[in-house]
Amino acid sequence: MKTLRHQRILHLDGDAYFASCEVALDPKLRGQPVFVGGGRRGDGIVIAANYQAKRYGITTGMACFEAKRRCPDGVLVKPHYDEYRRLSLEMFRRARRYTPLLVPTSIDEGFLDFTDMPDVFRCANAGELVGKMKRELAEEVGIPVSAGLASSRWLAKLATESCKPDGFYEVKEGEERAFLKDVPVQKLVGIAERRARSLRAIGVWTIGDVALLPLEILRRRFGVFGEELWLLSRGELRERLSLSNKPRTCIGSATTLPYDEPDYDAALLFLLDQTERVITTFVRENLKAHEMGVYLRFKERDGAGLGVRFAGAQFEPRVINAEVERIFWQLVAGRTEPIRQVCVNFWNMEPLNLEPDLFGYNQDFKRRELHHALESIEHQFGKGSVKTGTRLLLESEASHLVGDKPKCPFIPQREMELKMAELDLPRTWGRSTSRAVKFA
Repeated sequence: MKTLRHQRILHLDGDAYFASCEVALDPKLRGQPVFVGGGRRGDGIVIAANYQAKRYGITTGMACFEAKRRCPDGVLVKPHYDEYRRLSLEMFRRARRYTPLLVPTSIDEGFLDFTDMPDVFRCANAGELVGKMKRELAEEVGIPVSAGLASSRWLAKLATESCKPDGFYEVKEGEERAFLKDVPVQKLVGIAERRARSLRAIGVWTIGDVALLPLEILRRRFGVFGEELWLLSRGELRERLSLSNKPRTCIGSATTLPYDEPDYDAALLFLLDQTERVITTFVRENLKAHEMGVYLRFKERDGAGLGVRFAGAQFEPRVINAEVERIFWQLVAGRTEPIRQVCVNFWNMEPLNLEPDLFGYNQDFKRRELHHALESIEHQFGKGSVKTGTRLLLESEASHLVGDKPKCPFIPQREMELKMAELDLPRTWGRSTSRAVKFA
């Protein structure tokens, strides 16, 4: 009888992704130190740097002026987030041709089921097939990637980290414990400083230290996480990769105004406009919220926030905006400083009720259908062809605050999985059907 093979999981990760995207968009930047600047005008802090720039000590979070001081010949570019999203989809489109299952986890990372793929593509080994995929991504999308292959997601990600940039490393079955022996526990996703302190308290500094402890100690102290960590440390953790497609539990927006705003009426219009954008996002996902919070940050970087729980789950802008306005004036009462940033968050989400009743369709269904109709109109006539009353008021009363400031594309795993599920791609195992992407 044929024994069941353990799944082999490949972790794929774009190298210095935002900076690599800028090089892909402008080939003249190839070979130069490139760093991407964030902030309101693209010259605040470094949000990404390629490996040429990192050799000068440029790191994420560094002030752009300091990066230019360290690397005068480096190129500072403003972010182009829409292009990063587009290139991400192009990257995943091609990677998906090499696997029956791809689980994206961020804009530039994903896990692939690679169990039988070398045999399917008639490659001598996994390294040969990964090399083929990496070359295709580099040549056709312009994005260099690193990859790690192992028996679990944790281990595959660590394998990728060990071979960056632009490398590939496979942790073969039976070699897991030796590979992990000297790896610090904080290298693992899910172990921040607080959990690391708890592990150090029982004598754990490396994953190899975990393997020397009795399972019961880890299980009693950390529950399921401790048990998985123990199995990983001993090379016994085996996972089955699957698309979870879990509904979102919270959603929000934190937006820095184009200018520190002393006019609170104008800042409120800006906040209401951002609120309606967030509402549009979760209605698109067939959700409504039980709770909401508003947070304001002022010029001197101090802030204040308040939350509210609705009587019932809400998705109607007229109801939500009334609460946003009430909270806003409560937060600014007695203050005179300009407002620097506005934040609105929704949580405790539940699905829309889309089932018909005796009298036809309910309000949830009608609202969802209205949203779809408005999206169709905007798709037909272009972005900005559909505007809410709040948006029109913002444009007329506070036009200096108008502008679609690019937002960092940190897409939740659930949303990335839905995007992948929407792809309708031909399956031609063993040969590429893609065409090169042309960049301006």
